[in-house]
Amino acid sequence: MRISNVLKSKSGSVVTLPTDATVRDLVALLAEHNIGAVIVASEDNPVAGIVSERDVVRGLVSGPGILDTPVGDIMTTDVKTAAPTDSVDDLMRIMTEHRIRHVPVMVDGELAGIVSIGDVVKSRIGELEFERDQLESYVHTQ
Repeated sequence: MRISNVLKSKSGSVVTLPTDATVRDLVALLAEHNIGAVIVASEDNPVAGIVSERDVVRGLVSGPGILDTPVGDIMTTDVKTAAPTDSVDDLMRIMTEHRIRHVPVMVDGELAGIVSIGDVVKSRIGELEFERDQLESYVHTQ
């Protein structure tokens, strides 16, 4: 299965924040959209970084003052990306090797979507259910 198939089952919008938005803004956005990560975009870069709930928790170790700092201070800048033509198996490997749960999908240098580990699991379950149904059908026709 390709990442493009996973994206088809999701809404087309991707939540982003500018680098100068505060961590407090980020937390509100995460809660509002019930998501675990947000793409950080700048004028010249559609994926300047990614920031997740985990980044917020790690930042809170230094105290609640982190909430008023820019997300650019806590975001991950070495963002692993994927293309719609990449396989879900390759994406699973990237997520596992780099211990990440969200991967932006890029097309011609533009942000086309984001795939979470939940999306990957959902697609894998769908594949397994399809295979099971095919096997059951085959067994019943024999």
